[in-house]
Amino acid sequence: MSSPVRSSPLALTVLALLHTRPLHPYGIQRLIKEWGKEQVVNVGQRAGLYRTIDRLNAAGLIAVRQTERGSQYPERTVYEVTDAGRETARTWLREMLAAPKREFPEFPAAVSNMMLLPPDELLDVLDERLRALEKDLAGLDASLGEEEAMGLPRITMLETEYLRAVTAAEAGWVRSVLDDLRSGRLTWSKETLAAFDSGDR
Repeated sequence: MSSPVRSSPLALTVLALLHTRPLHPYGIQRLIKEWGKEQVVNVGQRAGLYRTIDRLNAAGLIAVRQTERGSQYPERTVYEVTDAGRETARTWLREMLAAPKREFPEFPAAVSNMMLLPPDELLDVLDERLRALEKDLAGLDASLGEEEAMGLPRITMLETEYLRAVTAAEAGWVRSVLDDLRSGRLTWSKETLAAFDSGDR
């Protein structure tokens, strides 16, 4: 085995899917979408999936099972998870579940610099974000309803539950900030910020 592969959401998902059965890269990508995993892993660029598969293969965490040839599609390599890959997936999963990780998403960074916008402009952009969050919530509610109607075990629905809870919490917070902006409880100006910066409070 070569040098260890760094854990990532996509690498963990590839290993997890290969736990179910051997798959070729297109099959992995199709299952990610069919099972709703694209909500939690980025597979927008197929090249990223192929690079991840190459790294896992080079590290001995997955191995080539066979190469399929057919007249209907190009040659396709089928991969299977190795014993080392199974153990690595369990290790990564335990670490990711047990320890919160500071991931520095862009929204908190934008929140920390909100004062660059005047209150009326901030109200407009946060109102736009709230509408997007409410649309996301409706989609997540629909997904949960479909999953429940299919009789899926709850363990397979937890990622959707989690995303809904996080999205609902953010929507509630954005709504409270909008309420404070509209009521005037939250306001600022260049002058007040300049006075704060100079220490003249």
